[in-house]
Amino acid sequence: MTSKLIGTSQLIGGAAAALLLLSATQAFAQAAAHKTASTAAASGAAAPAPITFGAPIPGMCVFSNDAAMGQSAVGKAAATRMQQIRAQISAELSGEQTSLQDDAKAFEAKRASLTQEQIAAQGQPLQERYQALQQKATQRQRELEYTGQHVRVRIAQAMEPLVRSVFEQRHCSILLNGDGAVMAENPAMDLTPDVVARLNEKMSTITFDRETPPPQQ
Repeated sequence: MTSKLIGTSQLIGGAAAALLLLSATQAFAQAAAHKTASTAAASGAAAPAPITFGAPIPGMCVFSNDAAMGQSAVGKAAATRMQQIRAQISAELSGEQTSLQDDAKAFEAKRASLTQEQIAAQGQPLQERYQALQQKATQRQRELEYTGQHVRVRIAQAMEPLVRSVFEQRHCSILLNGDGAVMAENPAMDLTPDVVARLNEKMSTITFDRETPPPQQ
């Protein structure tokens, strides 16, 4: 009878891959935070000359939700808390991964001296732990994404009346999305700094823990 149990190298490699979801998310966040600085450093080019803008267009305004999230005190507090939650999840999964790797190596070291029945009896629990670790990593990634989305909704709900207020006070007739739809705009038309200032007055921090998303349909 041929054993169908996975080998040690596959087991260890798969357990390490289970952490890739979380590490990729964290790497993406770090890359986004340093995108501008790293691009300038890689090119070695001097900073471009400031753009000379024309006069602001009456009634036309711009607002960047991403900039407001990144510049506001509550947005920075949320980002810090998300990093803490990522670190907690990484520590949790790394501990289980290390334990699984050690047990898998010990099993492989004595595998040649075991019968097929013993291999099945001792190897099956390792296989089940490997599968459980994969499932947990996937679940933790879903929780992390759900938590981040929920926090952004909370902050956006707090910003919505502030954007409306600044929009009316600046006598805007049209509001453009500054998160990618606009290549350049006169800063005098940008509502984002005013919204950030009011958001900082309204809420400077936010508290939350990792949340469990609803079951997938």
